[in-house]
Amino acid sequence: MANLLAVIAAGDLTTQAVLAAEALRKAASSAGHRIQVEIRTSLGIQSPLDAAALAAADGVVLVGGGDLEEGRFGAVKRVSASLDEVLGNPGAVLGNVLGSAAPPAASAPRRIVAITSCPTGIAHTFMAAEGIQQAATALGHKVRVETQGSVGARDTLTDEEIREADVVLIAADTQIDLSRFAGKRVFLSGTKPAINDGKALVNRALAEAKMHGAAGGASGGATPLADAVAAGKAERSAQRTGPYKHLMTGVSFMLPFVVTGGLLIALAFALGGIYVYEESNAGTLGYALFQIGAKGAFALMVPALAGYIAYSIADRPGIAPGMVGGMLAGSIGAGFLGGIVAGFIAGYGTAFLNRHIKLHRNLEGLKPVLILPLLGSLLTGLLMIYVVGTPVAEALAWMSAWLKGMQGSSAILLGLLIGAMMAFDMGGPVNKAAYAFSTGLIASQVYTPMAAAMAAGMVPPLGLALATKLFADRFTHEEREAGNAAAVLGIAFITEGAIPFAARDPLRVIPALMIGGALTGAISMAVGAELKVPHGGIFVLPIPNAVTHLLGYVAALVVGTVVTALALRLLKKPIAAAAAAPKPAVQGAGVHA
Repeated sequence: MANLLAVIAAGDLTTQAVLAAEALRKAASSAGHRIQVEIRTSLGIQSPLDAAALAAADGVVLVGGGDLEEGRFGAVKRVSASLDEVLGNPGAVLGNVLGSAAPPAASAPRRIVAITSCPTGIAHTFMAAEGIQQAATALGHKVRVETQGSVGARDTLTDEEIREADVVLIAADTQIDLSRFAGKRVFLSGTKPAINDGKALVNRALAEAKMHGAAGGASGGATPLADAVAAGKAERSAQRTGPYKHLMTGVSFMLPFVVTGGLLIALAFALGGIYVYEESNAGTLGYALFQIGAKGAFALMVPALAGYIAYSIADRPGIAPGMVGGMLAGSIGAGFLGGIVAGFIAGYGTAFLNRHIKLHRNLEGLKPVLILPLLGSLLTGLLMIYVVGTPVAEALAWMSAWLKGMQGSSAILLGLLIGAMMAFDMGGPVNKAAYAFSTGLIASQVYTPMAAAMAAGMVPPLGLALATKLFADRFTHEEREAGNAAAVLGIAFITEGAIPFAARDPLRVIPALMIGGALTGAISMAVGAELKVPHGGIFVLPIPNAVTHLLGYVAALVVGTVVTALALRLLKKPIAAAAAAPKPAVQGAGVHA
């Protein structure tokens, strides 16, 4: 039997730190060892290690980053691990420290720059950034992360930082412009690895990153610039992950147009009534707002969707053909379905032309600005007008009429499906598929699926927050505190607020969330609630005409939240009293838990 110690430094991640400590204790007990765990968070230090524990220690596990006071452990064997490694396989972490003969040699610090981005540009973008920052710091590296969220780029990387970086780490579920990283080692990943195991992702990036594009510059070299650029584009094409990622890239760029247009139209109706768009109201503020929202922002939704699907596939040469195809889709009545088709035609068509059109090196510069946009637009436009446009427009018209005419069981069934999908993986691919479908229909003036999707997406964190208050014996003290944050995220339509709870107990929590989400979607569809804005949570509800059948919609949200809490009460087992009780304040440490 070994006497082990662990120090967990987690900053603001209090809940994850407590879960990691419990995982280590359980793993040590199962293996017949004793372990004492010190937790360091922004709330203070819990269970500090005393001199007797340090003297008797056979090994130390150092988890997370920050000041771990390693000097007090002297020559005691130790290993470093991330929070995700401990939560994923605590037994393996303990096995590492028991098998270590000496403190691990620290690798040379490296300079890392990173970009994170997700389709909606909200929770996953910043969760991935936090995961990379904490992991790189824990490994002793210097890191700077640029987030490309829904409000644009934040903490933008400077040219000097990029130039001095040893590796560029891209953790994104959308297409990122890599042109500024020519000549740098680049590693591409989705956001999920950064969130689940940031340390492993950083190590992979350092080991597996490949040189991107050309080093550029006038000094010349053995490889001509045109050949190097072509090689870089081929490398990026090989690393892309298929149609889903291309579609999500288009959706992420479309969302600001949908949000802006929907809110402006709602404000126009609030100021001038439901007939504000008539010429008799020309010159009024309401009429002007409607023109900006409907004839400006909404008119650009489908072109933006198509253009950035094509950009994701074919880089910048695909934007013009994609947007041209999107405009044609709108003019022939093919709507968002036509925009999706146009985007893929433009993207794959332009990429095909780029691969097969060979020009003299001195004329290569004409391809991205003249030849590819021209031929790509011609190909996309002709196919949209003569081949796919009419069938897609008919399909959209049929689907729109069917959705608008939904009554009774058919509406409820669609609501159940959308609601369950929104709650299933809380921001993952299934959730995003339902969200993208609902958002796209706004361009065709079909608003009921969007209402069901947003309400169902709010329910998981809200239901968990309510359950932590009503059924406290099912949750630890730290989870009950995390419930407050989940409530705030829920009312803002950030479904990812439920992830920490689902990660710990997925087989019980996820079914409960799906039950509540499906019921919410069904009620929303049954009452015919319409939502003209694809984001904003409860903050868009007071805006006149943004939501129809408001009372029924609020009822759907309340019922779903309550049912989720009750389902959690039934499915989750009571936890031990010791885990449910708040941890005592640490005496003499100057802080409290």
